[in-house]
Amino acid sequence: MNMPSSPPSLHTLKAVTRDDFPQTFAWGVATASFQIEGAARSDGRGPSIWDTFCAQPGNIADGSNGDVACNHYHLYQQDLDIMQRLGVEAYRFSMAWPRIQPDGVGAFNPKGLDFYERIIDGALARGIKPYATLFHWDLPQALQDGGGWNNRDVCQRFADYAHEVARRFGDRLSAIATHNEPWVMAFLGHEQGIFAPGIKSRKIAVQVAHHLLLSHGMALDAMRATGTRAQLGIVLNQSPIYPDTTAEADIDRARHDDGMIVRWYMDALLKGEYPADILDDLADAAPVVLPGDMAVIARPIDFIGINYYTRQLASAQGPYNPKERGLPVTDMDWEIYPLGITELLLRLHRDYKLPALYITENGAAFRDELVAGQVDDRDRVRYLQEHIAAVQLAIAQGVDVRGYFVWSLLDNFEWASGYAKRFGIVYVDYATQTRHPKRSAEWYRSFLVRG
Repeated sequence: MNMPSSPPSLHTLKAVTRDDFPQTFAWGVATASFQIEGAARSDGRGPSIWDTFCAQPGNIADGSNGDVACNHYHLYQQDLDIMQRLGVEAYRFSMAWPRIQPDGVGAFNPKGLDFYERIIDGALARGIKPYATLFHWDLPQALQDGGGWNNRDVCQRFADYAHEVARRFGDRLSAIATHNEPWVMAFLGHEQGIFAPGIKSRKIAVQVAHHLLLSHGMALDAMRATGTRAQLGIVLNQSPIYPDTTAEADIDRARHDDGMIVRWYMDALLKGEYPADILDDLADAAPVVLPGDMAVIARPIDFIGINYYTRQLASAQGPYNPKERGLPVTDMDWEIYPLGITELLLRLHRDYKLPALYITENGAAFRDELVAGQVDDRDRVRYLQEHIAAVQLAIAQGVDVRGYFVWSLLDNFEWASGYAKRFGIVYVDYATQTRHPKRSAEWYRSFLVRG
């Protein structure tokens, strides 16, 4: 088992330009269906677990929901135009399973499929390559009623859904990711209960983690059976995790956290096994794994997407608070630590035989204010500059990173935080649905201009 025991010495990040990256490098922006689409009951969309979760008092910080969100369902042409003006070449978006297949089984919804066809064709018409994600946490509520991801049968339902998407759109999509951040779905949704579906059971969470990975492998088989030319992969949230001190208890906590967040997924996908030390840690909470499951999970993949926001310092005393230590933080109180992305990428490159990598999410929430139609978010500009430079530093040391997607194009529904946290490079006035590109959007546009 390899993991860093302490942070490596810091490099000095030099300013970079687009020309410091490969000519074929994909520059993009990212969004997710539930966070921006709205139109929650329009054109045959079925309810998702997030609709149900939002309806339960106390779950969302500001009591809001995704019923309208950014109204992207009706304003998508405007949003695609914004992307074109920014000069991005790639758009990562997710499809809402309950919009495509309202009950998660049975008939597919023509109006839902037509919506995503308009997104894909609209992006291509503007010279933007579409990168789709099949599942960004909005499970059809009907499947949750039958046990959700704790029910192994849902893996086959997901494979059927993946097959239909690849059959319908696989000739036009540049890439299809099966899942976005399965760790979040499993553990925030099923152990901590702070995300939908709001379950609090470590044993269920670990079984869900296994079923999400199993469904990924089954979906790969189903999509490849269509003959799709799209690159196929998965998107993972990852961080470098270090012990907070040299105390043995902190070192062991870092080993465990690294095992649950990084190695659990990387080992399963690329080695066909779960980390032995983590299975020992889990004891009776370890998942039921049937013969052949690990071979399905470890099907060859074309890429892994990495979502990076911050590092973690592991302590036996509980979560560390970077703000209390005087460290720079975002509005989520996450430490701003650009070199963490370099450290993570180099570690993965060292420990695994990797497919191509994409930075599929990177960005920050800040307390943006709209003044005279403008948002001067220079903290976000600095954040993006430093993290892009940190990606280039990893590429210069041999890591095969193929693209970078800013999270997010738009301010949006930030899950349990509601609308209070703004990650967008475009400000959304939710009362009027007016879009205002921020200083960060203008910076990104200028960065993307060659020469």
